[in-house]
Amino acid sequence: MKKVLVTGASGQLGQCIKRISSRYQEFVFTYATSDDLDLSLFAVVNAYLRKHDFDYCVNCAAYTKVEQAEKEQEMAYLINAESVRNLAVACKDNNITLIHFSTDYVFDGKKDTPYTEEDETSPLNVYGASKCLGEEYIRQHMDKYFIFRTSWLYSDIGHNFFNTIRDKAAKGEELNITTNQKGSPTNAYDLAEFILELLASKSDSYGTYHYSNLGEATWYDFAEEILRLSKEKTILNESNDFQTLAIRPANSVMSKERTLSTFNIPIPDWKVSLEKLMQDLK
Repeated sequence: MKKVLVTGASGQLGQCIKRISSRYQEFVFTYATSDDLDLSLFAVVNAYLRKHDFDYCVNCAAYTKVEQAEKEQEMAYLINAESVRNLAVACKDNNITLIHFSTDYVFDGKKDTPYTEEDETSPLNVYGASKCLGEEYIRQHMDKYFIFRTSWLYSDIGHNFFNTIRDKAAKGEELNITTNQKGSPTNAYDLAEFILELLASKSDSYGTYHYSNLGEATWYDFAEEILRLSKEKTILNESNDFQTLAIRPANSVMSKERTLSTFNIPIPDWKVSLEKLMQDLK
C-alpha cells in the first residue's frame, strides 16, 4: 500500500481530502497540521519524511489571506515560498512525489482568453507573488512533482466566499458584489477527488497544470447562483466601488485543456458542482 502525507490537514482542501479518502483503500494517509509538522524548518521536515517513508506528499499548507498578505508579506513568503522550498528539497532527498497547489493569481488578468500553463506569470499582489515563487522553487529542486493552479476554492468548510454569502443571506443582509473580476469557482471536493484519482492512476506525467471547475463567472454571478439554489430572498446588488488593499486580476479564467487531455479525469462545470454541493448539504 502506498503511503500519502497530507500537509496543511486542518485547512479547507486538507479536510476535503480527509472526508473522501476512505474510498481509496489502496492508500495509507497521514494528516499533518502545522502543529504536527513545521514546514519552515528544513531539518524537521527532512527527518519527518525520512522516518515515515512516504510515497506521496500532498501539500495543502498555504497562506491564503489575500488582503492580509499585503500587510504580512514575510509570513506569506515564509509559508507559500520558503516552506515549499523546504518541502521540495526534502521530498527530492527522500524520493517522494510532491503534489502542490498554486493559484490563478500568478497571472495579471490582462489576457482576454483563458490562461494556459505556458503563459507568462505576472502576479499583481503579494499572495500571488509568494505562490509564484513557491512554484519556482519546486521546479528548481524537483523532477517528480505536480503543481495544480486552482481558483476561487470553496466548500462547506472554513472561511470562503460560498459560506460568507450563505451566512449573510441567512441573516437577511444586503449584498454588494463586484462584476469586475472573472474566474472559475472551484468546489474543493472536486479538486480533492481529482487528486486522489490522480494518485490512484499512478501517473508520472509530472509538471504544472490548471485545475478549476469548467466555465467562468464573476463574483456577482457566483453569488447570484448561490442565492438561487439556496432560495434566499436577500437583496443582491452589483457594486464595483469596493476598495481592496490587494490588486486582483480582472480575468483569471484558466484553460483546463492540458489537464483534461493528460489525465483523462472528468472536471465538472462550476454550476453543476455548486448545485450538487447544495443538495448534499440539505
